[in-house]
Amino acid sequence: MSQTNAYAAFAADKPLAPFSVERRQPRPDDVAIEILYCGVCHSDLHFARNDWGMTRYPLVPGHEIVGRVTAVGDEVSQHQVGDIVGVGCMVDSCRHCQPCEDGNEQYCLNGFTMTYGSDDRHDGSLTQGGYADQIVVSEHFVLRMPEGIDLASAAPILCAGITTYSPLKHYGVKPGHKVGVIGMGGLGHMGVKLAKALGAEVTVFTRSEAKVEEARRHGAHHVVVSTDEEQMAAVAETYDFMLDTVPVQHDLNPYLAALKYDGTHILVGLLDPIEPAVQGANLVFKRRVLAGSLIGGIEETQELLDFCAEHDIRCDIETVNIQDINTAFERMEKGDVRYRFVIDMASLKE
Repeated sequence: MSQTNAYAAFAADKPLAPFSVERRQPRPDDVAIEILYCGVCHSDLHFARNDWGMTRYPLVPGHEIVGRVTAVGDEVSQHQVGDIVGVGCMVDSCRHCQPCEDGNEQYCLNGFTMTYGSDDRHDGSLTQGGYADQIVVSEHFVLRMPEGIDLASAAPILCAGITTYSPLKHYGVKPGHKVGVIGMGGLGHMGVKLAKALGAEVTVFTRSEAKVEEARRHGAHHVVVSTDEEQMAAVAETYDFMLDTVPVQHDLNPYLAALKYDGTHILVGLLDPIEPAVQGANLVFKRRVLAGSLIGGIEETQELLDFCAEHDIRCDIETVNIQDINTAFERMEKGDVRYRFVIDMASLKE
C-alpha cells in the first residue's frame, strides 16, 4: 500500500477536507497514474451528501480523471510509463457476462465497479476516486488520450461526453436526422456538439430565454423555449430523436409529441420516477420509444476520445484548485458554472 494525498467527504453535512487514502501496489494488470486533472460531476455532489442513501465515508469523489502513467504491472501491454491516460466512471466489471463480452461493461449483469464508492472485486476495499494525486486501475479500464486533445477539457468527456455520445451512436444518429437536446447544462452542451458533429440537425429545448443565444453559440441550429406553447406546437411531430439531459422530474409528454412517428426519446439524466405520468397515447399512436442510456463501454469511450480529438470537440470548463472544491460544489448547486468544473490537481501539491 502507498499513501496518497486526497480530499474526501467525511459526512453528508460536512465540507470536503484533506485526507490520506491508501492505494494498492499495482497488481499484474494494473496501471498506476499520477492525476493531472479531475472533473467535478453532479454525481460527486450527490455522493458527498448521501443524496442516494448509499455513501460510505470517508469517500474520495471524482470519476473524470486524466493523468500520467507512473508504473505498470508485469502483464500490462497497452500502456507504459509516461503515457497520458484517462479513467472514467468505472474501474472494473465481471468481464464474462454477455454485456461485458459485448463491450458494454456499464451494463455488467453483476454490476460494474464504480471508480469511487464500490467494493473492489478482489480485496473488498472501498474504491476511492480522483480528487487525489494518484490512482491505481486495471489496464482494461484505462483509456488512451489521443495526441492533440486538450487534457483539462477532456476530463469531463469521460462522463458528460460519453453519456451523450453512447445513445447517439447506439440509436444510429446520422446526417439527415433531426435531434432535439433537452436541457443546456454539462450534458446538454456536449450533446449539441456531438450530435452536430455526427451530421444531425440539432435543436435545443430550454425553459430559459437567457440560454437561446448561448445554445446557438454552441452550434445549435435551432432553439425552442419549451415554456412557450406556440413554439412547442410549431415543432410537433418534427424530430427523430430527443436526447433528454434534465436530471430532475419534468413532463415528458410535450417532448414526446414533438417526435415523428417511430421517434425515440432517450433519458440520460433522470433517475427518479417519471412525474407527471407519460400518456400511453403519446407512445402507442405513433410507435414512439421511450428509452434510457447509461455512460458507455470502454471501447466506445475510447472511440469518443478519438472522435473529439479529430473534430476538436471540447467540454466547456472552468478550472479550480482542490482547496476551492466546496465553493465549486455550492456554485454547481446554483447552476453557476458553464459547464463543468475541472480540478487542476497540481494544486493538491501546494
